[in-house]
Amino acid sequence: MKQVNVRIGLLACSTVLMLFASGCTLKGTTKEFTDTTSNVTGTTSGRTWWNEDGLLHPEYKLTAFMALNQTNVEQDLARGQGEYVTSLGTLLGLSSDQQAAFHAKAQGEFEALMTSDHEARLQQLRMLAR
Repeated sequence: MKQVNVRIGLLACSTVLMLFASGCTLKGTTKEFTDTTSNVTGTTSGRTWWNEDGLLHPEYKLTAFMALNQTNVEQDLARGQGEYVTSLGTLLGLSSDQQAAFHAKAQGEFEALMTSDHEARLQQLRMLAR
């Protein structure tokens, strides 16, 4: 009887430990995610990307869009069409009349865009939009 109680106690303790251990992992994962997000949204000048209302400052919209949608933007750029490259054109200030020309230029420069670093890529996209 005593041995059964000890086993039940050990089982209960191990279950509680596993629950707390998984909670720590979840907490650690959440902290890692929020730290990464903070690193992405921080700038070297010390200013944040967000205003008091929680909205992105206009000057960071393009950078955030590219960072969050990189794979989809790359696929659309390679095809020369799609909702992501259209949204990219809109963020660059293009009208609907200018979109087709931008899509064609961006597709033509796809290789150069993909081999450059993030900041250079944004500058190249801004140049293509002119």
